Amino acid sequence: MELTAADRHQRAVAFADLHRGPGAFVIPNPWDAGTARLLAGLGFAALATTSGGLAHRMGRRDGARRVGRDDTLHNVREVAEATGLPVSADLENGFGDAPEDVVHTVRAAAQAGAAGGSIEDATGRDGDPIYGFDHAVERIAAAAEAARELPVPFTLTARAENFLHGRPDLDDTIRRLRAFEQAGADVLYAPALPDAESIRAVCAAVTKPVNVLAVGAARELSVAGLAELGVRRVSLGSTLSRAALSAVVHAARQIVDFGTFPDSTGVLTGAEIDGALGNA
Repeated sequence: MELTAADRHQRAVAFADLHRGPGAFVIPNPWDAGTARLLAGLGFAALATTSGGLAHRMGRRDGARRVGRDDTLHNVREVAEATGLPVSADLENGFGDAPEDVVHTVRAAAQAGAAGGSIEDATGRDGDPIYGFDHAVERIAAAAEAARELPVPFTLTARAENFLHGRPDLDDTIRRLRAFEQAGADVLYAPALPDAESIRAVCAAVTKPVNVLAVGAARELSVAGLAELGVRRVSLGSTLSRAALSAVVHAARQIVDFGTFPDSTGVLTGAEIDGALGNA
C-alpha cells in the first residue's frame, strides 16, 4: 500500500515516542515485504531494514558498499509499505563521503517511507575505514539539519563504527557519540561493543537514547538486562537473515551430502505462513 502523508506522520510520531518510554524495545530487521509482515504479526512495535540482509537477498556479499542507494531506498519503500509499523532505514554511510550526499539520502529515505534512519562514520574503504572526527561530525550535523527540515519527524541514528572495523577504542567511540549528540542525532549507536561495562559506559556518556546491536556481549544479555545498563533500543542487524539462510544451507547440504531429507519438525506449514502473512 502506498503511504499517505497522514501515514508517514503517524508512523514518524509513533517511532519517536518509542524512544521516550522506560525500558528497552527490540527493533527486528526484515529484508523484504514477507519478513516484514511476519515480524509485524509477532507484535513488534517497529522494524528496521538491514544492509546485510538486503545484500544477501540480492546474491551479494555484505559490506564494501555492494548495495547502492537506489536498491536500498527500494527496499525501504517495500518494507514500509508492507505493514502499518514505523520503519528505520539502514542508510550505511549515506552513500557518499560529502555531507551533501548524506542530506540527499536522508531526504530520499523519508520520501520512501522511513520514520528514521541511521548514518555511519564508516567510509567503506579497507585502508581508511573510519572518517576523521571533524568530518564525521559534519556529516551527522548535515543529516540532522536535513531531518529537521522534513515535513514529518525523522528519528536520526548516528553510528560510531570503530569496534566493527578493528579499532577497539572506547574513548574515541564515546567522544564521537557525544559529538554526534551535540550535532543533532536523536539516537546513538556503537555496534559490537565488547562487554557489558562498555555498553554501560556508552549509555552513561550521552543523554539521548542508545541503540545496541544484539551480537557478542549484548547477545548474552536479555532485553531487560540491556535496559538495566541504560540501553533503550536493541536491533538485530542481519541476524534473522543469516538464520534463515543458514537453515536453507543446512537442509540442502543434508540432501546433497547424504541423499536424505531434513527433519521438518518445527518448520511452519504453508497454511501457517499464509496465516501469519495476513491478508496480503
